[in-house]
Amino acid sequence: MSLTTEVADEVSSPTRPAWGAVFAMAFGVFSLITAEFLPVSLLTPMAHSLGVSEGQAGQTVTITALVALFTSLVTGSVTRRIDRRIVMLVFSLLLIASALMVAFAADLTVILLARVLLGMAIGGFWTLSTAITMRLVPTEQVPRALSIVFSGISLATIIATPLGSYLGGLVGWRNIFMLTAGLGTVALLWQFFTLPAMPAENKARNGGVLALLRIGVMRWGMLAVIMMFTGHFAFFTYLRPFLESVAQLNLNQLSLVLLAFGVANFFGTSLAGFLVTRSVSLTLSGMALLMSVTALLLVSFGDVSWMVGAGVAI
Repeated sequence: MSLTTEVADEVSSPTRPAWGAVFAMAFGVFSLITAEFLPVSLLTPMAHSLGVSEGQAGQTVTITALVALFTSLVTGSVTRRIDRRIVMLVFSLLLIASALMVAFAADLTVILLARVLLGMAIGGFWTLSTAITMRLVPTEQVPRALSIVFSGISLATIIATPLGSYLGGLVGWRNIFMLTAGLGTVALLWQFFTLPAMPAENKARNGGVLALLRIGVMRWGMLAVIMMFTGHFAFFTYLRPFLESVAQLNLNQLSLVLLAFGVANFFGTSLAGFLVTRSVSLTLSGMALLMSVTALLLVSFGDVSWMVGAGVAI
């Protein structure tokens, strides 16, 4: 088994920056993350409407993540001969198709298939986005361009879940996914008119994943990270049902708590960038410890409003 990593060819760096294309990429990131997180804020009404349990509805998040993982491993090699502009447009089309399928789905099976398409778009986008961004601006402006592109993550994290929860209560969860299809359409058109042709002039660099797993430190480190992120997304996915059934929050309170979660997530990510420069092991260990303590506090004192707010923010 091998992992193919996309690397930009040095000669592809332009002399003039294509900032319109950079912002189009950022909007694409925002649209993808918004679509990925929406089921979290709409899990309860989706489950009730489809006649399934909240646990079953939560698999819409799981399958997206799994498909994104496997897609990220093969995208570089599968698309190595295709113009990168075309590849990115296809990912935006997958986002639109996924959102429309969810909006009109009659049952959970169709929604899961739709989320497979979204997982393909997310995994492929993350595999290629850095290399593509590096081909849009001169070398000295790459850090700024990357910060703009990935700011879409922070923005979506802050507003996607609370806004989805609030608007879902007003117009219904299916219409929220229709709006997401609209976001995808804007991203598609923006990319269509701003992304330049980018022939596949990059090269593949192969590294053995199995070889990495033979290294004890890497093996245990990867296992720890997998467990930590599994815990985080299990908590995040079922946060709304917990807040509604245990904390007894209404729609407005729920939206505010989800907003606090997004804002805290943004500041936590910013702080982590500083902390890892001091100690990677202590930072990761501290994150895992905080997550564990938070989960225990919420389970024990989930009916105490201020404890819920503090726990979610932490």
